[in-house]
Amino acid sequence: MSAASLALPSPLSSLRSNGPLPSRRFRLTNPSRSRVFMSVSVGSQTVVDDALFADYKPTSAFLFPGQGAQAVGMGKEAQNVPAAAELYKKANNILGFDLLDVCINGHKEKLDSTVLSQPAIYVTSLAAVELLRAHEGGQQIIDSVDVTCGLSLGEYTALAFAEAFSFEDGLKLVKLRGEAMQEAADAAKSAMVSIIGLDSEKVQQLCDAANQEVDVADKVQIANYLCPGNYAVSGGLKGIEAVEAKAKSFKARMTVRLAVAGAFHTSFMDPAVSRLEAALAATQIRTPRIPVISNVDAEPHADPETIKKILARQVTSPVQWETTVKTLLTKGLKKSYELGPGKVIAGILKRVDKSAEIENIVA
Repeated sequence: MSAASLALPSPLSSLRSNGPLPSRRFRLTNPSRSRVFMSVSVGSQTVVDDALFADYKPTSAFLFPGQGAQAVGMGKEAQNVPAAAELYKKANNILGFDLLDVCINGHKEKLDSTVLSQPAIYVTSLAAVELLRAHEGGQQIIDSVDVTCGLSLGEYTALAFAEAFSFEDGLKLVKLRGEAMQEAADAAKSAMVSIIGLDSEKVQQLCDAANQEVDVADKVQIANYLCPGNYAVSGGLKGIEAVEAKAKSFKARMTVRLAVAGAFHTSFMDPAVSRLEAALAATQIRTPRIPVISNVDAEPHADPETIKKILARQVTSPVQWETTVKTLLTKGLKKSYELGPGKVIAGILKRVDKSAEIENIVA
């Protein structure tokens, strides 16, 4: 079964202004425990109970893509909806260049660069929310969403949708994140490769075998736990080449070198952490209005300070996407929507559960 795509009429007859996203709050399973009792004041700081969303029961989810989903032409549909088009105008002022032009007309090599692809996917994914909002019944779908998450970069998009920070602040963070990750990648020869057709245990054995042949500086590890049969390995260039050379002997169906700057979600990204920590410290982050599942531990976090720490750790920690998806489905998730460029997440979801229901909202 392939993921369904939502056909949006053009021109659209019913438009909504680009106002704030719905202010509906997450409903606690025990209504007597109001949010007032979930936080305490310590000096001038308010400490939020980070376990506020621990007992979340998902029914409808928004899932946001990460780097790699970009494609020349994305964002074109967004121009049919003023609220979506406005996001690109706001982005231009923050980024200092015409982001939409890069998305629609830019050379693939340019769009694939970390410093451009991350802001482009973030803005295009939130533009997809506005396309959905303008479609008949779209606002009702948005109001029904009670959990959200995103793949790596997509976690920032999810947090923006959940109103943990503003669109503008999120874009500034994503811009800096892309720049810091690119600089870290430039500092050492590293890469990523997808291993197709093996379970995670076999991929770990493959990494162990490759690591026996390279120096410490070229070691590899699993960086993205995506879904059964698809795990991404990150590390030094020589280590990645060793993985590719040994993959067939481990019965892997194929390997796919990823079009990224370097070994994301490993210690190779350590130089990016301090810059990201400083930017996060200066950013106002609020408790999300609905649970946002973290890539680091596959759990929702409510405390803004914890969210900042998690986001800083995220660039060097393996992405726990498979656990996230399995947990959502086990907890009773009924319907998902992938918002943004591509259909990568829909494909992953179907690998985990063929019967899972998901629609693509493409801007």
